Amino acid sequence: MRARAALALACAAVACGLQIAAAVQQKPAGEALTAEQVRAAVDTLGTFEFPRRIAAARTVRRAPQTTAVPILLRAVSSHTDEYVRFRALVILSAFNDPRTRDVMLKGLSDRNDRVRAVSYSWFEYNADATVVPRLLQALDREESEFVRPALTRALAAYGADPKVREVMAALVMKGQDLFRAAVIEALGDYKAAYALKPISEVAKLDGPLQDDAVLALGRLGDKRALETLAALQRTAPRPLQPTIAAAICLAGSNCPSHQGYMAEALKFAIANPGYQDLLRSAAGGLAALAIAGHADAVNVLIDQGTPTRDPARAAIALALGNVALRNTPLLLKTLESRSDDTGAIELLREALDMLEEDFEEERFFARVRRTYWQAAPGSATRKVAEALIQRLEF
Repeated sequence: MRARAALALACAAVACGLQIAAAVQQKPAGEALTAEQVRAAVDTLGTFEFPRRIAAARTVRRAPQTTAVPILLRAVSSHTDEYVRFRALVILSAFNDPRTRDVMLKGLSDRNDRVRAVSYSWFEYNADATVVPRLLQALDREESEFVRPALTRALAAYGADPKVREVMAALVMKGQDLFRAAVIEALGDYKAAYALKPISEVAKLDGPLQDDAVLALGRLGDKRALETLAALQRTAPRPLQPTIAAAICLAGSNCPSHQGYMAEALKFAIANPGYQDLLRSAAGGLAALAIAGHADAVNVLIDQGTPTRDPARAAIALALGNVALRNTPLLLKTLESRSDDTGAIELLREALDMLEEDFEEERFFARVRRTYWQAAPGSATRKVAEALIQRLEF
């Protein structure tokens, strides 16, 4: 979802962005940003130069809520730059202002597809049963690759609704593979056992959706999936085996040995170039366990990923990045327990540069900032949160 700047930036632009970031960080405590400064920063959210965009977002996040929110609301509703509207809505979502709900409701029918995607994502995490009819109606018109996955994830969050269950189970078996993959992943994340049968059918078929379906079967938390998974374990090709192992563990069977297998598969694939499919499968499986609460899996990703180089490094960084977005408390706790968090945070920085999950990243930033302020001064928790804020530049 994020529009990326060119890989090579002019030195002057980089220097300018770093100067802005430093000025924001060094602003004395108690000296509030002015409305003029915040408005200027919001206007800069759409600039092409990546360092300036990052610095602008940092400025807005550090402004008093009473100053920032009205400016963000105005930008979302009437700014002439559509990308600024989108980014302003993303940043607004982290302020927890009561007016945000009405803005997100309006955003469900906005002309800007990125604004609609953010609005759908917001309702995924902010339960409001009154929006379900609108979400169901939107299935007939939303075909954007930016928007439909956010819509289907939002629907999956309302699985208590019988109509949502009927529609989501049917979507497993129809539509473009890109959208079906998002549906299957969301159903797994929300433990939609009602979709066990269609997901099991997809898991048995060779093809681009098999990995997603296998992992979703495990995430459902339904032991009925073990029969399908055990059969696949006997016949599936090697690159799929770590995903199957992760799914069996998530379904509640023999986690220690399956996690150990994934760790060994990851080490083997790192040491032997040419096994990238196996490496991605092992890293993704370990990430799935970490998201479910297995702290040891996080440490494996960090320990194995820190000394690596691309292409192995990119796959492991992305896996760790997904853990950060999906289980921030576990990531923070893991970093606290490590004597040196430098390598892990560098992996995260690389992951956030690759991921295009603006709304999820903003949620991550907000949770880290909240953790910082809630932790005791001088505590390990506050030190880790501060290191993330500084090194990831948010």
